[in-house]
Amino acid sequence: MSRWLAGVGLVLTGVAVTACGPTSLSDGDATKIEAGPAVEPGPVIAAGPEPVSAVVPPAKAQARASGGSAAAAPPSKPSADPVLSGKRRITIVRVGAFESGLALLDGGRLAEVDDNQGRQVFVPTPLGSGEFLIKAYYGGGTGTPICWQVRNPNNGQPLFVRGAACRADDPAQRFVIAAAPAGGPREYVISNRWAYLRDSARSGLILEELGDAAPFSSFRFNDTGPAPRQQ
Repeated sequence: MSRWLAGVGLVLTGVAVTACGPTSLSDGDATKIEAGPAVEPGPVIAAGPEPVSAVVPPAKAQARASGGSAAAAPPSKPSADPVLSGKRRITIVRVGAFESGLALLDGGRLAEVDDNQGRQVFVPTPLGSGEFLIKAYYGGGTGTPICWQVRNPNNGQPLFVRGAACRADDPAQRFVIAAAPAGGPREYVISNRWAYLRDSARSGLILEELGDAAPFSSFRFNDTGPAPRQQ
């Protein structure tokens, strides 16, 4: 009887296993089920387009944005005016003056004249940072040059320019020459330590700071040929 019961139990156990399926798998079977059938890789979709600068050289990116050619070079800066190179001699005329030009009078100051007195030939010689020595010669560029120098009369009168032996390390001789605002070709304003050269009906050519003065004068530089060899 017990043997019969044992046989029945084995039969029932086999039926239960068959109905529920296997309770465990070998390692090889598990690998086959987890991996599943092989699938061909599809195209990789990027998260978004990269910036143009990351994939295109800057010159080409700029050309693409503007519609121009990638080989086009940026425009070059205009060269400095030759009259400010120290290699040309010039005459200087105040804009608005009629027939008079600037002259450094012998033993005196910078003035406007309508004849040939004094030194009327000038050579702006660059010192760097927009500053210049302004050397003065007699007609044709003869003689040893002297330089413009700001003088303070210390009597309540305005600053003025007179001649002195040239010294590049003297701040009173280092003049700034800048293009005149809205001026024409070769029109410049001249200053020294924020005091601008201008015409005064009472005192002639003087230097004053803008806060104390009427609008500064501008001056036209006229090229008259190569600078004298004696510098």
